[in-house]
Amino acid sequence: MKQFTSDELRTAWVNFYKERGHVDIGAVSLVSDGSTGVMFNVAGMQSLMPNLLGEKHPKGTRLCNVQGCVRTNDIESVGDKSHVTFFEMMGSWSLGDYFKEERCKWSYELLTEVLGFDRDHLAATVFAGDDNAPRDEEGAKFRIASGFKPENIFFLPAEDNWWGLEYGPCGPDSEMFYIADVPDCGPDCGPGCHCGKYTELGNDVFMQYEKHKDGSLTPLKQKNVDTGWGLERILAFLNGSKDVYMTDLFKSVIEYIEEASGIKYDSDEKLSRSMRILADHLRTSVMLIGDEAKLLPSNAGAGYVLRRLIRRAVRHGRTLNLTKDNFLAIADMYISRIYRESYPLLAKNHDFILDELEKEILRFESTLENGMKEFKKILSDKKDAKETVIDGHSAFYLYDTFGFPIELTVEMAEEEGLTVDEAGFKASMEEQKQKARDNQKTSANLNISTNAFSELPDDVTSKFVGYDKLTVLTNISAIADENGICEGLKEGAAGTIVTPETTFYATMGGQKGDIGYILGDGFKFEVTDTVKLPGNRIGHVGHVVNGVVRKCVVEMRVDAENRKSTSRNHSATHLLQAALQEVLGAGVEQQGSYQDPLRTRFDFSYGKAMTQEEIDTVERIVNEKISDNLSVITEEMSIEDAKASGAMALFGEKYGETVRVVSMGTFSKELCGGTHVAHTGDILSFKILSESGVSAGVRRIEAITGLNVLSYYKEIENLLDTACKTVKTQQSNLVDRLEHLVSENKALASEVESLKSKAAGEAAGDVLKDVKNINSVKAIFARIDSVDMNGLRDLSDNLNEKIGGGVVFLASSLDDKVNLVCKASDEAMKKGAHAGNLIKEVASLVGGGGGGRPNMAQAGGKDPNGIDACLKKAEEVLSNMIK
Repeated sequence: MKQFTSDELRTAWVNFYKERGHVDIGAVSLVSDGSTGVMFNVAGMQSLMPNLLGEKHPKGTRLCNVQGCVRTNDIESVGDKSHVTFFEMMGSWSLGDYFKEERCKWSYELLTEVLGFDRDHLAATVFAGDDNAPRDEEGAKFRIASGFKPENIFFLPAEDNWWGLEYGPCGPDSEMFYIADVPDCGPDCGPGCHCGKYTELGNDVFMQYEKHKDGSLTPLKQKNVDTGWGLERILAFLNGSKDVYMTDLFKSVIEYIEEASGIKYDSDEKLSRSMRILADHLRTSVMLIGDEAKLLPSNAGAGYVLRRLIRRAVRHGRTLNLTKDNFLAIADMYISRIYRESYPLLAKNHDFILDELEKEILRFESTLENGMKEFKKILSDKKDAKETVIDGHSAFYLYDTFGFPIELTVEMAEEEGLTVDEAGFKASMEEQKQKARDNQKTSANLNISTNAFSELPDDVTSKFVGYDKLTVLTNISAIADENGICEGLKEGAAGTIVTPETTFYATMGGQKGDIGYILGDGFKFEVTDTVKLPGNRIGHVGHVVNGVVRKCVVEMRVDAENRKSTSRNHSATHLLQAALQEVLGAGVEQQGSYQDPLRTRFDFSYGKAMTQEEIDTVERIVNEKISDNLSVITEEMSIEDAKASGAMALFGEKYGETVRVVSMGTFSKELCGGTHVAHTGDILSFKILSESGVSAGVRRIEAITGLNVLSYYKEIENLLDTACKTVKTQQSNLVDRLEHLVSENKALASEVESLKSKAAGEAAGDVLKDVKNINSVKAIFARIDSVDMNGLRDLSDNLNEKIGGGVVFLASSLDDKVNLVCKASDEAMKKGAHAGNLIKEVASLVGGGGGGRPNMAQAGGKDPNGIDACLKKAEEVLSNMIK
């Protein structure tokens, strides 16, 4: 076998397949789009599902990549030497191109010629067949033809040799194994057992079927091959280890944890397990937050999984005496060193990742200590009562009050020999949700999302007729209140109304729905939102102003000013996209947009922040096109004719056979179903408020139009007047006045720092008179008030140098808070001094906590009255340390 680094292995994989006509398609987001029924991308082939079902891929029929994946279904197994939650899958695919013969041949060549395995140590498994599909004799034949020994081919059942997700492409697979030079564990020893003789190397899936949601199988239109090899496992094995945490993907992190905790890896299995969990979960968290989806911790879906990973990492990190700063340092190692080249998006999102990670850690740590106390109390009560189950109500209390995910409570309970009533937890959760639902009084109660209108006949639909008019006479087709379909609505009641025709535009395509009124015989219904409903219906959401709403002839009356303002913003967005393409290049594509009466927001693809000059140029071009008063023409045509005309379409959007094409002179032409002004001059004016990044490769512009621009400049004028009055000057002199004040402030700040430094220096001089000798180690224990943490650290370095090395322990009271710093020299550490452990031991005396490395540690506290006791205790602790 040959040895590889992770970068070398990725490169070798991709190059091998490029030489055989494959195209590297790169990786997609770790967060799934939901089309396969899972939250994350759990396999390299997941994003290729449409192509595996027959849809043509733009890059051809032979593809390869290295795809990051996230699986948390076996998270309890993470902590051993092989399981991880984030992993990289090296993949290659044939989309109706080659099949079993070429696939078996190339897998053998990769194993022997690239990775350096010899034939005698290779084995393969193939599908043994069952009631659903036949035995894979063809797979066995081609494995042998490629070079595998016949005696090393094993037929195994579906649980070992059948592959597929919850639904989608699937089929028999054939796995490859390394055979170790050890005796068989018994007469049935083979790849199917787990004695350790056989180590899986890779997997070739021969996709011949499609699995449907009802569990049935049908033949695929085309036969495909999906090959997937786990990078971490192969990397460890090639480098002579079965411990993935000893590869270059983790080793430096484990070494850092060893140094920061003072615990040797593999010296204690329980603590080593915590090391692996910490290293793995922080890596996965970094990958998810830094992903193009920019996932954030939350209480639902994929965000909940991320929150669980971070909080589980924090808990295990705390058992290693590590702090938030240690966790962030580990995260930075993944971003700035380990994955800097292979995942450059992490470096681009460096600050964002660390900021969001820190927020979640602080959120959890703020309740963790009290939560652990409460858990221990619950645990003690259960053990005293000779009970072995933590009830669901108690588990929910830990979740609701202290942010403990149920999985964390289950894990901690198992460590103490108890179980958790998870069904009871779910019942408590549902009870709380029901209370929240009962307390809601908004239109969210109108059951729109739960298909309140689903039982209506199919011919009860709505048609939008409001492109060129704001009012229309029609009939009410259906009415719903918070309980579902009803016959009417009383005065003050909230509800939703459906009509066969409407001039109200429903929220879609980024444009906010219309507001206005529905007027009937003796009633007035205010529409506060307009939404799309299932069954090609439009819902008018609002409340009854007066009278009683019932089915009758009504007048639909859209708020004209609201529509006009929204249309201005929508039309301006079309001009904005065209201007961006003119300034930044044709590669700019819409990634999302939103328009309401107040503003427009436009997300677009671009790899870096715009310069101020580019922003100004785009703004100028848009205002020029507004000034040109271009005609805004809307035409209906087939989707083919629209694309042939050069109209821009939104990537990934699904269009019908007939589409609307909106043109603004010759400057802009887009497919769009929204409402627009008649001429660009109707927009009046355009002002960009901000340009920012929302994710990797995606920028966002927020802008205003029309009278909102005048309001914006009036607000700026009022702000300038207030600023001038505050600094007592005229607008013409404002900049000079501010520059003078800033310069003056800098000078004063410098003078303050100089005085503080002088005071600290004088205090340090007094401290040097009280150097102690503790078992031949020089030590200083001193209180120096009104010095911040940075000042204390500098002072500890200075004092340690002046005494020629030893231990310096300083405490300071500042703004009713306490700062502690401990510095230990190399010689002092050799004799047993440990700054982190010393700080940790005494910080509670000042109402705080902390820790750090053996040579430097710090802590904060809330009780200055405990400083003297803290200094005395620190001297005692150091005496016990020094040998």
